[in-house]
Formats: sequence, C-alpha cells, structure tokens
Amino acid sequence: MSISVLILTLNEEQNLPACLDSLAWCDDIVVLDSFSTDRTVEIAEARGARVYQRRFDGERNQRSYGLKEIVFKHPWVYLPDADEVMPDELRDEMLAIAADPSRPEVAFRVRFKVLFMGKWIRHSSLYPTWVVRLVRPEHVQFERDINLRCNLSGPEGRLHSHFLHFSFNKGLNAWYEKHNEYSWKEARESLKTLDAGKVDVAGIFALDPVRRRAALKDLSFHLPFRPALRFLYMYILRRGFLDGWPGYVYCRLLTAYEYMIVIKMAEIRRRDRGLPI
Repeated sequence: MSISVLILTLNEEQNLPACLDSLAWCDDIVVLDSFSTDRTVEIAEARGARVYQRRFDGERNQRSYGLKEIVFKHPWVYLPDADEVMPDELRDEMLAIAADPSRPEVAFRVRFKVLFMGKWIRHSSLYPTWVVRLVRPEHVQFERDINLRCNLSGPEGRLHSHFLHFSFNKGLNAWYEKHNEYSWKEARESLKTLDAGKVDVAGIFALDPVRRRAALKDLSFHLPFRPALRFLYMYILRRGFLDGWPGYVYCRLLTAYEYMIVIKMAEIRRRDRGLPI
C-alpha cells in the first residue's frame, strides 16, 4: 500500500520541483494552491499532481480543508511543505508503516534538518524538533493559526528518518516577508496565552520534547527581553556557535523575528486601548 501527499502552495515555483522530485514514487499527490501567480500550478500538473485551488484564510483552515474535503487514494497522508525534500530512507520507513494495517498509531512525527548556507544548522535550529507529517486524516484536528498544534484521536508515533528543510531557498527578502506576516499571527497567539495566564510548569521539565518545547514557548511569553533571551538560548545554551557563521546568522534572524513579535504585541495592546501608534 502506498501513501497520499498533500502540499499547500502559494508561489512556490522555486521550491516545488525538488519537493515533487523527491515524491516521484507517490501515485497520489495533491497540491492545494492559494491562487499562485507564478508557475506553481503548471509545475504541479506537469508532474502529475492533482491541483485544487482555494483562497488562503489561514494555515489551520487551509490544511483542515485539504484533509477533510479532498478525497485521497490512500488512508495515510503525508504533509510536506513545498520547501521540504524527502530522502529515500524516510520514504521507505513510511511505506513500511502504510503496509502494516495492524499499526495502532493515527499519526507520526518526524524530525527535520534545516539547511542554510549549504550547512545543516544542527544546534541553532533547536534540533530535534518533532512535527506531525504523516497522518490518517479522520483522526486529526488542528489548533492555533500559526505553528499548528495537532489534536489526535489516537496514539502517535515517531519516525527514525528525517526530511530536509530548505526554508531560505527563496532568499532573505522572501524570508523577511513571510515572517513579517507570521509575526502578526504569533503576536496574537502570544497575547491569548498571556491573557489565559497558564503555563505548563511541569512540561518545562518533561522528557517528551514536544511537550517541553510547547511549555518553554508559552513560558517565553511571560519573560522580559524575549529577543535577547532567545539569542542567548539558541546561540549559547543550545551551542549554536558550533554551527559557525551560518549558525550565528540564523540565530540573529530568529532574534529579529522574536523582536517583530514583541513590538507587534505592544502595538495590538495600544490599539485595543485606543492609544496612538
């Protein structure tokens, strides 16, 4: 038994060919496009993908629509981003799972390697980060509008292999544009967490890296000097300096992103109080 694939796209002509080439073994690739104005749709169709288009209204809604409204050929669906590449060992591991109907899991998490300046950014990227990528659609619900969290109606597993993440392929200008948009969504989610006033203190010390990462993220919303603390955490405590110059640049970029979130949180608060910006 094989696996279906769902890829969300918007102007991904630069990333999509490598992603699709690494999925050439798959006989059911679906591209859910947000009305791209470049050659994304042409590239997808030329490689045999089924293309659907839907106006983008948030990642949670778009991904939920793709999983719930589109009919897939196979029970398992892989969910790569367009800037990700699947190595053969990950393909083989997933196909072995799909071929075993006795597996109790309804989803699997996968680690990834961030590639920047031709180098695996192992330390600065907070490796290993585990993300849900292989799912049975009927068992998945998403939370948050950014950096989605998954609610599963069954057990989850973890895969041994990695995928490769080329998040800077479009260049730094595109990276800044994307994170300028992301930071607004992250600022709103941060304020929701602050207003709720809850922190999973036990989760900070949990052995489960997914729970620990979520708890640390929620804790960070309550801390002053978040951008500086993030840089120190990534570059010093997590030994980002071992990644050399690419690691330093990567940490500075993520520090800038954190600062964008903080100042936008302040702007939202001021607007809510009717104060000038």
